[in-house]
Amino acid sequence: MKGISALLTLALTLIVTGCTSNKTPPADYSAFRESKPRSILVLPPKNTSPDVNASHGFLSSVTLPLAESGYYVFPVAVVEETFKQNGVTNPDDISAVPLKKLLDIFGADAVMYITLTDYGTSYQVISSDTRVSAAARLVDLRTGKELWKGVATASSNEGQSNNGGGILGMLINAAVTQIAHSATDKAYDVAQVTSARLFSAGPGGLLYGPRSPKYGKTAL
Repeated sequence: MKGISALLTLALTLIVTGCTSNKTPPADYSAFRESKPRSILVLPPKNTSPDVNASHGFLSSVTLPLAESGYYVFPVAVVEETFKQNGVTNPDDISAVPLKKLLDIFGADAVMYITLTDYGTSYQVISSDTRVSAAARLVDLRTGKELWKGVATASSNEGQSNNGGGILGMLINAAVTQIAHSATDKAYDVAQVTSARLFSAGPGGLLYGPRSPKYGKTAL
């Protein structure tokens, strides 16, 4: 019995240890709180997806959630035009501009870098999925410190099920869905959801900015 008890104790210890090691450590907001950014410069997203329109499509969705989180967001169209007038149009080149240069030109407190990994509709034999995935990081323009980083994704298939009509019905539905999503630029709508998930302040996300009534009141 003692041997069995010892084995059970060891098994329980391993289970508890395994569960503990799989937990995601809480985000460190110390640099964010020290920086206290009031304004954010959002750069055109770098795009690793096949869709050439991804950067512009997603960029148009970021202002609302950031503004609602309590930050002043530099008008993205004006920012993009400023880079264009200075001969820089590619998002990769824009992201490589030195922090001091960005600070001198725009005078923002922080800069948001975004990378898109998924954007658009893909045909998957018996289903068609419009997916937008993005990663972002916020950097203090004065110190160069990373204040926050996050990832988010959204899919047109969330909450849906294809369990009717058999295989032929699912194939037809997937083809029709892909055509409809491509024709109506469904990715733009899905991008709004991804952006809201990524840039809305709250637990695990950004801290509330100074323009929010929750500024300094909610601890994450």
